Amino acid sequence: MTIDEVSKKFNLTKDTLRYWERIGLLPEIQRNQSGYRDYDEHAVNWVYYIMVLRKAGMSIESLSEFVKLLREGDQTIAARKSLFPRLH
Repeated sequence: MTIDEVSKKFNLTKDTLRYWERIGLLPEIQRNQSGYRDYDEHAVNWVYYIMVLRKAGMSIESLSEFVKLLREGDQTIAARKSLFPRLH
């Protein structure tokens, strides 16, 4: 999917998607032969996941830490759980 398609699908700005990619919330987005972003299913799922966590109240800073810990593996599960906002 192109950045435009992902932007429309999730009602996000292209700038938001680029920002999330730049700060490492999204996996590396592949580029097509013309150099345009080409979101595969894995990347699109990450966009959705980040949106859900943002709507649940997680800050960008906490999300960055969460993604960093997630990439470190299962030994970080407790630390990741501590980053979730308290839901009322």
